[in-house]
Amino acid sequence: MNKNFLLKLGSIVAIVLFFLFGIFGVPKSLSAQGLLAAISDHIHLGLDLSGGTQLILQVQVNDAVNVVAQNAIEVLKDQLRNRKIDFADVTQPDPQNNPDHVLLKGVQASARGDLLSIVQERLPEYDITSDPNDTWTLSMKPSMLTDLKNKAVAQAIQTIRNRIDALGVSEPTIEEHGQGQYQILVQLPGIDDFGRVKDIMQSTAMLEIKQALGGPFPSEQAALQDKGGVLPADSLLLQGHSMPGAETEGPAWYLVSRVSAVSGKDLRDAQASTDQNGQPSVTFSLTGEGGQRFYSFTSAHVGDNLAVVLDNKVQEVASIKEPIRDQGSISGGHMTEQQAKDLSMVLRSGALPASIKYLQEETVGPSLGADSIRAGVRAAVIGMVAVLIFMLVYYRGAGINADVALIMNLIILLGFLGWSTIAGVNVALTLPGIAGVILTVGMGVDSNVLIFERIREELRNGKTPPSAVDQGFSHAWVTIVDTHVTTIVSAAILFIFGTGPVKGFATTLTFGLLANLFTAVFVSRFIFDWVLSRKQRGEALSI
Repeated sequence: MNKNFLLKLGSIVAIVLFFLFGIFGVPKSLSAQGLLAAISDHIHLGLDLSGGTQLILQVQVNDAVNVVAQNAIEVLKDQLRNRKIDFADVTQPDPQNNPDHVLLKGVQASARGDLLSIVQERLPEYDITSDPNDTWTLSMKPSMLTDLKNKAVAQAIQTIRNRIDALGVSEPTIEEHGQGQYQILVQLPGIDDFGRVKDIMQSTAMLEIKQALGGPFPSEQAALQDKGGVLPADSLLLQGHSMPGAETEGPAWYLVSRVSAVSGKDLRDAQASTDQNGQPSVTFSLTGEGGQRFYSFTSAHVGDNLAVVLDNKVQEVASIKEPIRDQGSISGGHMTEQQAKDLSMVLRSGALPASIKYLQEETVGPSLGADSIRAGVRAAVIGMVAVLIFMLVYYRGAGINADVALIMNLIILLGFLGWSTIAGVNVALTLPGIAGVILTVGMGVDSNVLIFERIREELRNGKTPPSAVDQGFSHAWVTIVDTHVTTIVSAAILFIFGTGPVKGFATTLTFGLLANLFTAVFVSRFIFDWVLSRKQRGEALSI
């Protein structure tokens, strides 16, 4: 019995010390200020308490579908030429509303077999149907379209998270929001330069290196006039900065190839640096496969010009003097040192698969958060003290048992928040989370009341104190588990479908209930057994 008693006591002490370490860690000072600093280091506050910004973004998933459709158009054109199949045109009839549809004109019915073979082999994500007047419609399969849109949202979340983490924002929340609306919830606690963060988040940062076919031109009209009013096939006209030596300052226009030699997906690394003139620049390196393709491209175009295109704007145009394998740079007098650092970071994090639209922006000031903390802590302390006093008055000696269990419950709950920070899991204390803590205290009292009233009933029926305690815990256990499980299920639903603050409430409530099962049953029973072991046979139990 003594061995079993010591084992339980050791387990309880070890658990308390474990969660106390989660709350305080190793404080630098045992003063009140030092302990508060230790708590703030281990228990992070949510947006509503620390201040910051909440954004709801919408991923323009049609952009990602348009990219796939444009690639499909190029593949289709290339294959039709290779098989010597005549066609009039390949276009997207409605890229804004139906970007998954591609219209092919001028292919006669005699080429049907070859056309179906091309689509089946090279464009398996598309279905093809014939229309009148030798036209064909390629439409993306519904399952592929849904998967592409969902992947665009998932990739956007990961890209934004990489960029926010690189900025060092503490405890951000970045997750999917809404049901089937392609929205993202972003919560940024305590940021001090929101404009910069916002620009970095929404930058698509799509890097492409293309062949420069002409320019700079002072306007689009000048570029068209230079080419006889019609742009060459497989070329694009893009805006960019005027280059050193240009006759005019300001925006200029460049004719570049439609197909890129390499793109952002071929990037291996990007770092801020300076060019030969000491101006800020970004140096990038390519992957092995991307470097090989770039080497083949530059080897075949020595003496020609290449254009570095970022977000469909020409950043630089340079002459290819010799083959280049896997290194390049982006520079220019328009770039500041901070912009070079931000651009390199954005390139490293990857390009957004689609543009994003800001649907909602809310800012919470730190003073409002401080008021919420004071009000929440005051409510929690008053409620806790009132409960502790009530249990002492109403249940006398057994009330001490309940109070110890409640205090342990609070230690375990706060320790869980602290350990989540140590483990790198984003579980922050929010204002609804404080409400969850208070509700947990109420649930803890409810469990003790169930047990104590059952013990009283057994004592009134003439049972001895040890038998009454044993029967009280045995009969109350089923009811306690039932109430806790139903509440945890409700909290799980809130966590799955709720947003950040609601999830904070569900998290603290769930773990508080789990802690309550341990304290109300195991710890409380241990204390009763210890009290009974010190009483004489037949001595009354204070309850």
